[in-house]
Amino acid sequence: MKTIKGIIPPMVTPLKGNDRIDCDGTARLTEHLLAGGVHALFLLGTTGEAQSLSYKCRYDFVELVCRQVAGRVPVLVGVTDTSLDESLKLAIHARTCGAVGVVAAAPYYFAPSQQELIEYFTALADALTLPLYLYNMPSHVKVFLEPATVSTLADHPNIVGLKDSSANMTYFQTLLYGLGDREDFALYVGPEELTGESVVMGAAGGVNGGANLFPELYVEMYHAAYKGDVNSMRTLQRRIMQIATTLYTVGKYGSSYLKGVKCALSLMGICDDYLSYPYRKFRAGERDRIRKALEALGIRCVR
Repeated sequence: MKTIKGIIPPMVTPLKGNDRIDCDGTARLTEHLLAGGVHALFLLGTTGEAQSLSYKCRYDFVELVCRQVAGRVPVLVGVTDTSLDESLKLAIHARTCGAVGVVAAAPYYFAPSQQELIEYFTALADALTLPLYLYNMPSHVKVFLEPATVSTLADHPNIVGLKDSSANMTYFQTLLYGLGDREDFALYVGPEELTGESVVMGAAGGVNGGANLFPELYVEMYHAAYKGDVNSMRTLQRRIMQIATTLYTVGKYGSSYLKGVKCALSLMGICDDYLSYPYRKFRAGERDRIRKALEALGIRCVR
């Protein structure tokens, strides 16, 4: 498969209830992202609340988005689970729906050793009929995919890339140093605050949550970074930092970022801001802070 380069939003899962997809909102969000020029979509990641959703809801969402996209951009599907069999079942469904690849973080609960991670991802990749992207998310799964582990796994013919959400640039630079010249293995950065500099240094792109809201901005940053246009990058970075420091920091929640993104999408009239249990959407006072933050960004709120 040709390497995907650019901005790959980790798509929010619009919900109307704990097991009810906001179908109209999903269609609007999908079209909003495609109109913004994104290069691919990533479903059922951290921003997509995958681990809080029922399996039925995950399957339905993949089918719904793939049908809406209709091949206009590649779709990647997160299959992270504590069960290898459940990951494989979702991967089969993703392929049936038209996805071009799957993404998996380490199984969570007991933290696996590095050797166990090598054996697990090898078994997963051996059984898959779609290419596999690794997902380094140590804050949520309690273990880093160490550079030596990634290097070993990168030699598997069906493991084609890695998304790093550690926000550790020393770690990411180590991956770029060891693997950045390979044409068969792509490296992507999750934290949008680091996307510009990462692309300049050789990353294939960014998997940025803020692109749900402002896809054009993140696409513009990618292109500026790819061209090495530092002056444009500096201007765009200030806006990205304004988003990150005002929309993602409301309240003392581990989920403040996700609450902020969903609340902003709701205020922009794109989709509902319902969050799956145990997480709850912002209340009136918090919602008002997001409204003011959007207005400071020049965005007119319609709700």
